[in-house]
Amino acid sequence: MKYVALIVDDEPLARRSIHKHLKAFPEFEVAGECGDGESAVAAIREQKPDLVFLDIQLPEFDGFDVICAVGKHAMPVTIFVTAYDRYALQAFEAHALDYLLKPFSEDRFRDGLLRARRTLQMGKQQAPNHQLSQLLDEINKKKDYLERIPVPAKGRFLFFNVRDLDWIEAEGNYLRLHGNGGSHLIRSNMNEMEAKLDPGKFMRIHRSTIVNVQRIREIQPWFHGHHRVVMTTGQELKLSRYQKDKLRQLLGKEN
Repeated sequence: MKYVALIVDDEPLARRSIHKHLKAFPEFEVAGECGDGESAVAAIREQKPDLVFLDIQLPEFDGFDVICAVGKHAMPVTIFVTAYDRYALQAFEAHALDYLLKPFSEDRFRDGLLRARRTLQMGKQQAPNHQLSQLLDEINKKKDYLERIPVPAKGRFLFFNVRDLDWIEAEGNYLRLHGNGGSHLIRSNMNEMEAKLDPGKFMRIHRSTIVNVQRIREIQPWFHGHHRVVMTTGQELKLSRYQKDKLRQLLGKEN
């Protein structure tokens, strides 16, 4: 059975090394190589490879950003590649996710590829994706809160600074980011975004709305226990009565 592989690494030498080692496994066909995270996201979405060799330390858009942009449940079987990342290595070992530590030997490469092949042959992609979810959750705990959000734009990804956000609204399986006088649509959900934002600066005022607390101009009583949040832009948003006390506390209001 043939499997499609994608190589993602910003170092040409590392890409050539992986390509060379793969020649010993004719069942794997290299569909392409990517030198940056943006092109990797596009290639994974378009080519839908079975296996991806993913470098962690990519310029601007790192390996974990690639996973977030593609969606952890949509990722193919993944072998991470890294020059040195102490915490990542510990996490990989704890969750049995495979990785290649540069410079890797032929035997080490073979072990990793055989493990990936067994996973593909058994058709058990759910297990590694579950492990990937656990890994990302642990790594996110070690990282600072989100500072930039990758936004798709005509086949590229632009970075939207979180500090420029006014508010976020849910639109089905997407989120619309409002700020700097415009809006951007990204594929994500409210729970994931809320977990990534600094709770001291952002508040979920409704099941479908997150606001930048610093951009709130006033809170007005409304009806049936609800309130209306007026942003500095003049935008009026509904505040759930279940979030009222928490928001008042965050704003330093006693009553």
